[in-house]
Amino acid sequence: MTSTVKYTGQLRTLATHKASGAQIITDAPTDNHGKGEQFSPTDLVATALASCMLTVMGIKAGEEVDLEGTVCEVQKIMVSEPRRIGEIKVRLLFPKDKVYTDKQKIIMERIAHTCPVLESLHPDLVKTLEFQWP
Repeated sequence: MTSTVKYTGQLRTLATHKASGAQIITDAPTDNHGKGEQFSPTDLVATALASCMLTVMGIKAGEEVDLEGTVCEVQKIMVSEPRRIGEIKVRLLFPKDKVYTDKQKIIMERIAHTCPVLESLHPDLVKTLEFQWP
């Protein structure tokens, strides 16, 4: 089992990771009757995409490419009929004080485009990735 998720009332859930005990609280967003005080479930989907891309890039980079300090800015765009995520935009900002070869850039971008979360998202969901290299 990966996790348990408990509904705690007032459109809030508490997810517990079984292996570590780490917890995540989610709220419904304010535009959907919630408090918006925590990540919404759809925020977590968009955030998971960025986290997955950085993780698989880090695995591939190993000691050869220094990705420490790379930041992803994530934007989730909701649509209606049915209400769902219509687009996720991820901008990867690489540290300005580092130097990357053209080959390293190509490899890292290819890896990001094949992360497991990206590959798991529905094909109708627009995924916009922007890489900002120094």
